[in-house]
Amino acid sequence: MFLPHKATVAEPLHRLLSTKTPWAWGHRETAAFNAVKALLSSDSVLVQYSESRPLVLACDASPFGIGAVLSHRFPDGREAPLAYFSRTLSPTERNYSQLDKEALALVAGVKRFHEYLYGRTFDLITDHKPLLGLLAGDRPTPPVLSPRMLRWTVFLAAYHYRLIHRPGKSMGHADALSRCPLPAFVEDPAPASSLLLIEDLPAAPVSAATVASASAQDRTISRVLNWVWRRWPQGPFASEFQPFATRQHELSAHRGCLLWGDRVVIPQGLRQRVLEALHVGHPGIVKMKALARCYVWWPNMDDAITAWVSACQTCQESRPAPPAAKGHTWETPKTPWSRVHIDLAGPFHGRTFMVVVDAYSKWLEVALMPSTTTEAVIRVLRGLFATHGCPDVLVSDNGPQFTSGTFERYLLGLGIRHALTAPFHPSSNGQAERMVRSTKETLARLDRGDWHERVAEYLFVQHITPHVATGRSPAELLMGRRLRSPLDRLHPDFAVAEPPGCANAPWSFVPGNQVFARNYVGDIPWVPATVVGVTGPRSYQVALEDGRLWRRHIEQLRRRVGDLDTTEVPPTALAAPEETRTDGEAPPTPPSQTASVEPNQAVSEQTQTTPLAEAPLTAADPGELVPTPPRVAPQPQRELCGPPDLATSPRRSGRVSKRPTHLKDYVVGQVSLLV
Repeated sequence: MFLPHKATVAEPLHRLLSTKTPWAWGHRETAAFNAVKALLSSDSVLVQYSESRPLVLACDASPFGIGAVLSHRFPDGREAPLAYFSRTLSPTERNYSQLDKEALALVAGVKRFHEYLYGRTFDLITDHKPLLGLLAGDRPTPPVLSPRMLRWTVFLAAYHYRLIHRPGKSMGHADALSRCPLPAFVEDPAPASSLLLIEDLPAAPVSAATVASASAQDRTISRVLNWVWRRWPQGPFASEFQPFATRQHELSAHRGCLLWGDRVVIPQGLRQRVLEALHVGHPGIVKMKALARCYVWWPNMDDAITAWVSACQTCQESRPAPPAAKGHTWETPKTPWSRVHIDLAGPFHGRTFMVVVDAYSKWLEVALMPSTTTEAVIRVLRGLFATHGCPDVLVSDNGPQFTSGTFERYLLGLGIRHALTAPFHPSSNGQAERMVRSTKETLARLDRGDWHERVAEYLFVQHITPHVATGRSPAELLMGRRLRSPLDRLHPDFAVAEPPGCANAPWSFVPGNQVFARNYVGDIPWVPATVVGVTGPRSYQVALEDGRLWRRHIEQLRRRVGDLDTTEVPPTALAAPEETRTDGEAPPTPPSQTASVEPNQAVSEQTQTTPLAEAPLTAADPGELVPTPPRVAPQPQRELCGPPDLATSPRRSGRVSKRPTHLKDYVVGQVSLLV
């Protein structure tokens, strides 16, 4: 900042800065100080206020005063002052902490320059860094504040500012004002906020004398008055006289005024004042016409009244809302989840919900929202899009969470077009609004369970119920299938299938079979048990000898051979070939058979009684051959349905071999072995 002759004027002050000069303040120093202040407040230093240049307000506080400097920032970065402000602290304010003094300087500076700052964005400069966490307009208000600081926070919230910290060495202008304040605040003799308004007295009502004077000066009415007093000429008449000529037998003159019947004919110069008098109270067109027909008349008076009422600003502002426009119907989507409508419902019983509706299938999603921020909305939509995919169009209202830049960037990244409805017109997003209403009504009727249970129960019913617009349930249109519900069990076709039996498994058990069950809690790995029920395709319920019930998979069960009843089970039913013994000893042969059977004959009988030795092959599948049990005569033997036991079955592989290709055109039947 350039101050002309500043070095000469301020020389007594500069001399005091030298350590070699003793401190002495006299009249010379006082005069120099006042001269410097005059230079700083001169028109060569201060600049004119401009609405196009940024504003900067620097504030500072000292132990006994506060100061503020309002400046303009120019494109080159320099700041030129607009005005200065300083005042002395009151005795109460001097007891404030330094934090409160610095905050007081900000508030006092903003109040002083309110006319310049209100409605504009400006930089608020301070050298007290702790204030950034308390009074910054772009940060949340701390939960714990003193009442004084809270009042100042609310006051500053009405302004658009950025709180910026600068070191104290860069705040010399505001610091100097705070250390040399004025003894008292001097009110500006002509503040910008004081406006002198001259209130005009209301015009006097139109009188008969005024009408007579104006009629004498009106070109048309003065001639008509002359004709009424004397005699009407023979026609034809000009267009401006035609309305009077048609009423010539009803016109009269009285005290210089022209009358039509008992109604006064108003000249051109007074018609606006008469219309103003008729429109006091702002009546409508019909009422104003009825009032005018009682007192006055002039040609085309009805048209003038209609135009006057139609142009009245007050009447237009208070006019009722226009009739509802014909509803706009959204285009029906061609595919599911191509257009989605979303809206926020609440607070409802202290909770907020987000409603998402698929316009094609009417599929509804309701999510409990912990908050209504953009991040919370995106978190819910991310889960829905992961399940159903990204829609083509997303329709929402103009809520701040839907119009934020973060939300727009999120949709843009997914390739979703965002359609916003008209502000303050909920019916434009009717899909979501109707669902919000029905959701509130239904949740209010569900009075049991917590909110998650209520919402889940309502959504399940909505998904399986046919919609009145489509005739099908939302689940059918969105997923292509009906959702199974407890009501489906009413129909016999939807009965739960029973677990498959022994015919569908390599081996299986039936209730009553004696087995060994796998034991996972004791030292004995296998304990004897009895099958008492089938709980699944491969699981059974078994009863232990002590009465306990276990559930075991088929792989956790072994067939157990109990004591045989020789009166019911022939010995040949349990005969096993010698090579199937695992202990190296031959099986015992009953004496009755050893004495009377030849060796060859014994081999033949043994072959016939082996269950899987010569099982025929049956083509169960074109590419596979599975063993089929031979047809043997029924014997009084206990049914053994389970995996082959080492003590009674041949030791051979149980692998299912593939059918040879050269036999694909043949039907393989039972093969008989001739011995």
